[in-house]
Amino acid sequence: QVQLVESGGGVVQAGGSLRLSCAASGRSFSSLAMGWFRQAPGKEREFVAAVSLSGGTAYYGDSAQGRFTISRDNAKNTVYLQIHSLKPEDTAVYYCAAGPGHNSGSSYRNDYDFWGQGTQVTVSS
Repeated sequence: QVQLVESGGGVVQAGGSLRLSCAASGRSFSSLAMGWFRQAPGKEREFVAAVSLSGGTAYYGDSAQGRFTISRDNAKNTVYLQIHSLKPEDTAVYYCAAGPGHNSGSSYRNDYDFWGQGTQVTVSS
């Protein structure tokens, strides 16, 4: 089992920045595929970003291009999502996800077996 705990969400004005963190435990972190998804009210959960096992390569969904940066620190068992120039449409619950290493970089929800409880990001205009 893998436990994931997100933090860093909150209410921020449009144009601001946030850094979300996800601390993992229960399995060798460096062997886990890690990703971020988000779900806005009334919408399906969508892929935001994923990062390779070493952290050297990042993958982004269409909505995350340009303003989002995913990274991981294998020494701290933590994955991060930095968001700049926040927009009201970024308002959502952001979920951290973990899966087997061979799914590294995947944008598919089903490739991730473990999910955090989510952290709310609200962007006011």
